[in-house]
Amino acid sequence: MEATPSRCLFLLFLFTCMLSPDVAAEIQESSDDSSAPQEPVRLTGVPAAMEFIAAAEVAVIGFFQDLEIPTVPVFRGVVKKFQDVSFGISTDSEVLAHYNITENTISLFRLVDNEHLILGSEDVESIDDTRLSRFIEINSLHFVTEYNPVTVIGLFNSMVQIHLLLIMDKASPEYEESMHRYHKAAKLFQGKILFILVDSGVKENGKVISFFKLNKSELPALAIYRTLDEEWDTLNVAEVSVELVQNFCDGFLKGKRLSESHDTEEKTQKVEL
Repeated sequence: MEATPSRCLFLLFLFTCMLSPDVAAEIQESSDDSSAPQEPVRLTGVPAAMEFIAAAEVAVIGFFQDLEIPTVPVFRGVVKKFQDVSFGISTDSEVLAHYNITENTISLFRLVDNEHLILGSEDVESIDDTRLSRFIEINSLHFVTEYNPVTVIGLFNSMVQIHLLLIMDKASPEYEESMHRYHKAAKLFQGKILFILVDSGVKENGKVISFFKLNKSELPALAIYRTLDEEWDTLNVAEVSVELVQNFCDGFLKGKRLSESHDTEEKTQKVEL
């Protein structure tokens, strides 16, 4: 998908192509977990494949005509790096036919925006661990995706043009409960709004906070942004609730901006004075 000029401006503002060592290490640490499954699930029928995809927020499936090709060990090797991604593998002719697979293919299925991304035969034949890992890192969008310089690429490549950001410190005592409610609210806007977590405790994320003209003292906060025209709004939140998030999103979708209301209130107060 081709990026619009406004998207490019926002992307250039938020991140650079070169990751700092600290950020790169954090991304690697978050994606590497020895407790993750060590082998992809073998999918031997169409119902099994459909159920597998429907049950995962992000599913990556290797559709191979032959398990002896060099790509298969590479595919198996990246499984342990991604604890929040479901991996499957299939050589079943009916499964391949159902998904219109005519050559060796690696596909990523996303529930949050019903996206299906494909690495075709030419890419698959030359794929290595680094490139396959990066493809998965960039495109692994969940109901709530944590912002970093890698996931932001996938976020802005999504067809969903409205992004909601919860900006808060992951070290805060309220984090776990807030995330539970935020995740619950995200499911109400599947396919309409991408929900993002921005950890205000990460120094590099200061660019995001300043873009929305927020100060640390105003956090936690919600920020909503439309990539098409760069329209945005913010809301300071003392406590995250499903109802609060839903009302904020519904208002933005209907064209209501809290900042406009605040401006009107300030003007009214000045007149009264």
